[in-house]
Amino acid sequence: MSESPVAIVTGAATGIGAACARRLAAEGFQVGIHYRSSAEKAEKLLSEIPGAFGLRADLSNAEEIDAMIKEIKSGPGRVDVLVNNAGYNENAPMLTMKLDAYDAVAGLARGTWYLTKLVLRRFMLRKGSGRIVNISSVVGSTGNPGQIPYTMVKAGLDAFTKSLAQELAGREILVNSVAPGFIETEMTGELPEEIQAGILARIPQGRMGTPEEVADVVCFLASRASYVNGCVLHVNGGLYGG
Repeated sequence: MSESPVAIVTGAATGIGAACARRLAAEGFQVGIHYRSSAEKAEKLLSEIPGAFGLRADLSNAEEIDAMIKEIKSGPGRVDVLVNNAGYNENAPMLTMKLDAYDAVAGLARGTWYLTKLVLRRFMLRKGSGRIVNISSVVGSTGNPGQIPYTMVKAGLDAFTKSLAQELAGREILVNSVAPGFIETEMTGELPEEIQAGILARIPQGRMGTPEEVADVVCFLASRASYVNGCVLHVNGGLYGG
């Protein structure tokens, strides 16, 4: 079993997930880098972080989650922090979106629920402590046209946070959400300049956030916050106050 505390970050190969992995490693965690299809990017990140280990799984597949849990158990043997960062989006108006597209987004939410359940059962409840940080989104609170399944999942993730914190009452397992606003990632970088300008006009700080700024809040919840539980922390430069 690992002597260092272990943090698992899902969807960690790029963007916010990668920033969280680096930040948690700097804080002294042994980090599990989960990925589904970005193997090359995951390998690059693993080469940068001493002691990190890779976990490949499709979180919409329960059998692959089972296998991932077994791999953790036979490896570091513990999970002190779970960062549910993995996400998926399909952009289309509701009237034109196909059911398969909706199912692809919702399937990942199901996998997040199942992974969290297994991490609790196999690791955190046995140890008597832990931290779960769910990465939701500002659009789970504000809504966003053309992203109804995504906004439903993110709003549901915040409700999951609040409900699970209540279910775990009396145990030293804290559950919180971090809801980023518009963050500088590959996805936002591909937006046309006029759309980026429109976004910036809505943000009081006048700029997009960075993945590292989100990761700082995640690390605070994972390593230092001891009386923050069942909360949604918004990281959006003033775009939405909650």
